[in-house]
Amino acid sequence: MGGKWKEVIRLSFKGKRFQDHAFDLTALTELIQFQKMVAETAKSLWRDSNPDRERLPKHFEERTRLCLRRIEEGSAVAPLEVYISESDQFYLFEPEPVEINEAIAVARQAFRSIEKDEPLPSKFPKALVSEYAKLGQGLEEDEIIELGDDDGGEPVRVTPQLRSRWTIFKEPSHENYIDVTGEVLEADLRQGRCQVWIDDKTGITVPFSSDQEEQITDALKGHRTHRLQIKGKGAFSSQGKPLRIEEVKDLKIQPIGEPVYNSSARPIENILAELASEVPIEEWKKLPTDLTDNLDQYLYGKPKS
Repeated sequence: MGGKWKEVIRLSFKGKRFQDHAFDLTALTELIQFQKMVAETAKSLWRDSNPDRERLPKHFEERTRLCLRRIEEGSAVAPLEVYISESDQFYLFEPEPVEINEAIAVARQAFRSIEKDEPLPSKFPKALVSEYAKLGQGLEEDEIIELGDDDGGEPVRVTPQLRSRWTIFKEPSHENYIDVTGEVLEADLRQGRCQVWIDDKTGITVPFSSDQEEQITDALKGHRTHRLQIKGKGAFSSQGKPLRIEEVKDLKIQPIGEPVYNSSARPIENILAELASEVPIEEWKKLPTDLTDNLDQYLYGKPKS
């Protein structure tokens, strides 16, 4: 029976691998992941809207199956389409592919929230955070996937750097005092946020006030030779990894190589005393009585003096 193809979104792949609108076949995994992601989103949205129904409608998966029929210019642009059969149009569903359109809209909003470091949309299915975090995992450092907007608005970016922000929603977190030092590579003065990289793979978002703006811009301009130390309150993962900074209490710009003094660190003698208190008295009695005088002999086997 007849039907029609309907374009629902354009994914633009940008980077050296995609010059001259050539689509590197190793990037097919990104299209497969996008398909899986939005299809599962469509199912979740439908179930939320139909809590009294146990099964998905007939042909639901067919109507949420994306197809690639051509590659267009603009680096490499992949227009993704769905096929709408004539019977579905006339008898059961609206002419537009409603389910997949709603899922793509939620996906676009979610990635926009990640890009702006904002809370995820209320309709976003939290159980799919891990699936969304996988999109872009095959990209090189200089590559981007842009999710086009049907209304002609600014596309949403998916980059290797932004992917790390999904961990905020994947891992249980707790708040605590934070003292970190890193390189400022990006700052949004209008939003009052900057991105600080504490190592090659870990970037955290730092809010700042108008009074701190000058320090942030100075750290950004001098990022090749200076680092920014931030003290305040931050969120940590269950493994102790810093995820984001909630409140900044102090900022300090430091030349690279200058040692960072942590005034909040506990004195080493207190730490040693605490560790020593955990060792039973019986174990301390087993130590040689001449340990202090002949430490090298016990550690390295040197003859006693």
